[in-house]
Amino acid sequence: MSAAPTRPAVVAARRGGPLVLLALVLGALVVVGSAVHLAQGTSAVDLLDVLRWAVGGGAERSAAVVVESRLPRLLTGLLVGVSLGVAGAALQSVARNALASPDTLAVDAGAHLAIVAVAAFGASLPVLGTTGVAFAGGLGAALLVISLSGLGGTGIVRLVLAGTATAYAMMSLTRILLLLFDQETRGLFAWGAGSLGQVGLDGVRALAPVVAAAVLALLALSRRLDLVHLGDDHARTLGVHVGLIRFGAIALAVLLASAAVTLAGPIGFVGLAAPALVRLLSHQVPGLHRHAALVPLSGAAGAVLLLGADVLLRALIGAQGALEIPTGVATTLIGSVFLVVLCRNVRVTASSTEAPAPGARAGVTGSRFRLLLGVLALVALGVALGSVLLGDSILLLGDVANWASGQAGPIVTNVMGNRVPRVVAALLAGAALALAGASIQAVARNPLADPGIIGVAGGAGLGAVTVITLFAGAGFWVQAAGAGVGAAVAAAAVFALAAKGGFASERLVLIGFGAQAGTQSLVTLLIALSDPWNETKALTWLGGSTYGRSFEHLVPMALALAVLVPVLMRARGELDLLSVDEETPRVLGVPVPGTRLLLLACAVLLTGTAVAGVGVIAFVGLVAPHAARALVGGRHTRVLPVAALLGGVLVCAADTLGRTAIAPAQLPAGLMTALIGAPYFVWLLSRTRAR
Repeated sequence: MSAAPTRPAVVAARRGGPLVLLALVLGALVVVGSAVHLAQGTSAVDLLDVLRWAVGGGAERSAAVVVESRLPRLLTGLLVGVSLGVAGAALQSVARNALASPDTLAVDAGAHLAIVAVAAFGASLPVLGTTGVAFAGGLGAALLVISLSGLGGTGIVRLVLAGTATAYAMMSLTRILLLLFDQETRGLFAWGAGSLGQVGLDGVRALAPVVAAAVLALLALSRRLDLVHLGDDHARTLGVHVGLIRFGAIALAVLLASAAVTLAGPIGFVGLAAPALVRLLSHQVPGLHRHAALVPLSGAAGAVLLLGADVLLRALIGAQGALEIPTGVATTLIGSVFLVVLCRNVRVTASSTEAPAPGARAGVTGSRFRLLLGVLALVALGVALGSVLLGDSILLLGDVANWASGQAGPIVTNVMGNRVPRVVAALLAGAALALAGASIQAVARNPLADPGIIGVAGGAGLGAVTVITLFAGAGFWVQAAGAGVGAAVAAAAVFALAAKGGFASERLVLIGFGAQAGTQSLVTLLIALSDPWNETKALTWLGGSTYGRSFEHLVPMALALAVLVPVLMRARGELDLLSVDEETPRVLGVPVPGTRLLLLACAVLLTGTAVAGVGVIAFVGLVAPHAARALVGGRHTRVLPVAALLGGVLVCAADTLGRTAIAPAQLPAGLMTALIGAPYFVWLLSRTRAR
């Protein structure tokens, strides 16, 4: 007769019940999702036909459809979902950061850049060779972001900002390669948004062993990862080599993410949402915090999310329409909503929300400020003149003088008629974005915020692209109105969501990051639905360009600057007070809500008109105000004019470089500003971390 079970055994069994139940639920969702996924497609093969094929009684036509088309897509979704879910769980544990993932650590961007670079230069590699290239690019990006953000578990916003800056720079390089080598990289733009479409099972067969080996290796490290996640000192006390375990886990996670990118392209936010959802259940499910359970269940959750997004996409727009929409667009949209909801409850600290501008000087004397302002004005004039002279055909000062006096020939007149509006557009757009960035940074009390990072520029781009795609005959003014409405809606949504708990700037940046990702996915969706084969149009718009600008396109920016610059200069004292803390302006009688709304409205209008005029240009609204504070101190009576001049110089110089570097071909100005601004931002983050 067997002995009765002891009380500890009964308690352990009861505690393990919820964990087993969760595993069974996830397994059932995978099975049901796989069945529904196999039943969807462009042919007339339904679920009953698939079941007949599964038991060996199906027709030859059904077997061909399932084996050659649907099964590869299903197995790709399962393999990629598991890879990203496990990778995200490992990265979050190692970084002790709930927002660590292949997206926020720029692993996907680095892997994508490496693959595109290999394709651009004509190299042809097998699947495993491509995975190795992607691994090298992803690992380099991850190590850079981690070195900037740290692994202490407190730098949530720093990690997002460092990852965003690194990803922007790498995406800019990727887009430049796609533009320069459009024949060699044809098809990689749509693939870059993440697609589960496959031709046969070769890729799955090659990468499945790699994924399985990496998952098993992480499971073997699960006990040590438990200790590392609790704290470095505790782990070292128990004999764990923290640095080695951490690097090994990062390398395995990057390998999993690289395999996913090689197979399906960058699939957004699955690696963030899947482990985060599983971790949210850890309070209700005993034992879920242990990596022996967390790792496989995060993989299962990733498979469920990815299959669910693909099933939902094809159910909403049909199987035929879904062929034109990358699955990564759907996952990014879902993931961005999840990120916004998650970030509404993120914990923030007063010190982090009221940090002064890093590197800001105490101020300069009035005479030195006037001298600096005069020097910057001369620099702006020189850059503008150089931009007029340089291009695919070089002009002389005499040509400009003849054109100004009306005595130039037809060739010079034609060249000047094309270049002058472009130069003025670059100057105005740079000034508008710089002023918008300075206003947002003061209101948010965060010197690392800008119209792009918090979603305003993305909303403006979405509004303009919506007008272009839905109303093909719409004029420029309608497009400008669309950009303004999009910027206003995005700003209202981001700031309303961030207002919970006292309008903390950390929450603002995190929610804005989610909004920016969501708007970019919607832009990709609109372009794919309306004109899926015109990749150059998409890249040019998303990269920001002054190409084809006329004086009509300059009117909104000029009007916005003419009206709003006096408003901002008059509110310079309020900007100084709002940038200090929440209470000081209230004590001094400043109506904080109304003033904040006015300043944000100015920033939104400036951003909307700039995007309508030249497209989406990154980092100008961040770099120019910070550089201005470093030069003249934190008082906005001096920051605003200096930032406007610096912004104009930056965009104009970037546009000139893009027009002359590979003339007669051209590179969008926004891609060039990202290449200039991202390293500056990385340097800024490294300085603030050292402080």
